[in-house]
This record gives sequence, structure tokens and C-alpha cells, in this order.
Amino acid sequence: MTQTCADSLVVLDFETTGLSPNMGDRAIEIGAVRLERGQVVDRFQALMNPGKPVSAFIENYTGITNRMLNRAAPCDEVMHEFSDFMGDSNLVAHNASFDKRFLDAELGRICRSYDGHFACSLLVARRVYQQAPNHKLGSLIAYKNIPSEGGFHRALYDSEMTAKLWMAMLDDISQIITTKVVPFRLIQKLSKTPKSGVNTLLLAQ
Repeated sequence: MTQTCADSLVVLDFETTGLSPNMGDRAIEIGAVRLERGQVVDRFQALMNPGKPVSAFIENYTGITNRMLNRAAPCDEVMHEFSDFMGDSNLVAHNASFDKRFLDAELGRICRSYDGHFACSLLVARRVYQQAPNHKLGSLIAYKNIPSEGGFHRALYDSEMTAKLWMAMLDDISQIITTKVVPFRLIQKLSKTPKSGVNTLLLAQ
């Protein structure tokens, strides 16, 4: 049974060969952290061999080389392991539409599915932090003065930073609503609310 609270879920991130699984792109790394009541209680990270070389651009962008991928387990094996890790938890990603496409495509290849629902930290940030210079993950981490040591565009690091941003947003939202427990369904509704209606929505809780 999926958790109803927004602070208990799985935050995930993919690195991929390109932008679209519909164009034949595949996942090459997945990273995830499990939050329970706002605390990281478990982590998952694995490179995965997509069965074809990645471009020089992707090597430079992610630091993941073809040599590293040649030694990695195939996508199907990794995704079976991740499906077990994920269970029926709700899910969060920064720019979730991207990660959801690859999650759906890779799980579809092995005939696995999931019961959890997605929320997008990017869409939530656009509503909660309307004054931020932009809503890229690295920019938001700096905007909220969240300590960061490491390189973005590796899956586990990005998922850990997204989790920290997620909890910062939940803390800020909880200052507005009348309860400390932020429901996951409220976050989903918030992400679809026009920016002008955010305060009205939160103050009505």
C-alpha cells in the first residue's frame, strides 16, 4: 500500500543515452533514495549496460564511459532489482516526466509495473519558489543554501540532492498549511495549480 504522506517515498534519477525511449534511447544508470518520515533509510545505485555505445557527449556530460558500461549488468537485470527496491512506494523525480518515461519503458521490457504515483519536484518548485532565478536542480540547491559536495548528472547524487530539495519544500509548505504532515495528494494538486492560485490552495488546507 502506497504511503499517503509526502515525506515517505522513493526519489529517483536516471542517466540515459539520450532524451527519448521512443527513439531507442536507454537508461545507463539509476540512483534512488528511500525516504521515511523525511529521513533517508535506503539507497539504490547501479550502472546498466544498454547494449550499445553511448555518445561522446553523454560520456562528457555524465562521466559515465563506455568502458564502465561494458562492465555493468544489463538493463533488464538492474531493473528487476530496482523494481523490488521501489515496491509500491510513491515516486519523486526532478523533471519527473523524463524519468517516468524511462522507468515505464525499461520496466515494460521486463513486464514489470508499479503501483506508486509520481510527483515532480521541478513543477512543485516552480510554484513554491517563484522568485528563484530558474528551477534547475543545481540552481535550486544553491537558492535554498543546501550543502552540496559532488557532481550533478550522476544518478545517486542527483537523487540525494532532489531528496534534500524535496524535504526543504515540504518544510516550507508545512509552514503555510495547518498541519505538519503534508499529504502526497496535496503535492500532486499543487504541481497542477496555476502559480497565481498557490497561496489560495495552501491556505485552504
